[in-house]
This record gives sequence, C-alpha cells and structure tokens, in this order.
Amino acid sequence: MGKTYDLACKAVGALYDHAISTPPILDLNRYFPDHRRFAQNWHRIRDECLAAVQDIGSVPQFHELMEAQRPLSTYGDKYWRLFLLKAYGSNHRGNQAKCPFTASLIKQSRSVQSATFSILEGRKHIPMHRGPFRGILRYHLGLVIPRKPDGSSSNRLKIDGVVHELKEGGELLWDDTYPHEAWNDSEALRAVLMLDIMRPGMSLPLRLVTRAIIVLVRVGVELKASRAYRSLVAFHS
Repeated sequence: MGKTYDLACKAVGALYDHAISTPPILDLNRYFPDHRRFAQNWHRIRDECLAAVQDIGSVPQFHELMEAQRPLSTYGDKYWRLFLLKAYGSNHRGNQAKCPFTASLIKQSRSVQSATFSILEGRKHIPMHRGPFRGILRYHLGLVIPRKPDGSSSNRLKIDGVVHELKEGGELLWDDTYPHEAWNDSEALRAVLMLDIMRPGMSLPLRLVTRAIIVLVRVGVELKASRAYRSLVAFHS
C-alpha cells in the first residue's frame, strides 16, 4: 500500500481502537439482524450474481476502483473483481437493474453501506491485510463456493489467525481491521455477496466520523467506478 494510505489508516484506526473492543467474529443476530433476509434467499441472490457476471471481463478489478488496493487485487496475477451494487451509500443503478431482487433486499436494510458480488479467480490468494477503520463491519454470504473431491470447501478465510471455511449459503460477520487473508484453492471462480454495514452501538462522535469517512471514500469510488464502467450516470445516492 502507499505510505499516505497506510498513515491515514493508522490515524483513523486509533480513533476507534480507544472506544471499541469487540472480537474478530461478531454475532449476526446482535450486530446485523437483517442478515436473515439475505441468508434465506441466497439461491435467488446467487442466480442473479451468475447472470450478472457472465461477461466476467467487463467486471472491474478491485484496483480499477481503488488504486490503493492494487497489491491485493493483482497478487499472484489472478484477478479479484467487484460487481458493485452499492458503494459507500451510493447506489449503482445500472448494476442494480440487472439484480433487482438483490437490490430490493439491500434497499430494505438501512445499515448496508456497500454491497458487491466479490469474485475471485481460480487459485487466487489475497495476502494478509487489514481494513482501515472499525466503523464498518463486513458480512459474507457464500454464493458460489467450489468443493474439493472429498466434499470439503476449496475456499478459506483466515481472520486473526483462525481459519474459516466458506460454504454456499454460509454466513460470516467480522471486523476486517483484524489481519485476514483469503484463498480460492479451486480452478473455478468463487463468488460471495459482500456487504459493509454500519457498526451499531457507536457513540455520536464515532458515528459522525464514520459518516464523514464514508462520504469521502464514496466520492473517490464513484469517480473510479464511472471510468471503469464508462458510465457517468451509473451511481445515484
């Protein structure tokens, strides 16, 4: 990562670390009760995801949306692509039109700030890294998770030293400021619905800081995404 990005992450992270103390994996019912509507409908979400990414080459790689993520996005010469539905509070109208059912679920959940189909190429490894601030929690819902011949999952997510196997229809809510890395050990693509949700229970000052960060990041993502999708009107709050 660039030095400026790293310094900014450290400065922002310190604000939250003094006030928040939660484990890497969080209780879904307590921190994201809306998870049920996504989990109960994962088959329909998967169908929309597969239809939307048929032309995989048209789906931007992560670094095309956020240049600071290039080391992760391009690691091992395997792609990490993001089919954006919502980015830091801003809706991608064109992509949501391709996935109307998933978009309707997102719109029903006010805590969801970002939503994307996260696609890993076969044999992709995302090396260890950590998110910049604790105002956002990350939710994974497995959609396409190839299995090994013995029936075990080909995909792993290691968070704070603990390995979690991903599975289709499986859920995980976690704090991505803890060190984490991911593997797709299959030859086929892996797809998950990835949501960023507003952390509940924060103090008013932290809520204000979080919303300010979301607005700043949104501007950068919108500009990058507009170029990547060649559409100046793709996003609308």
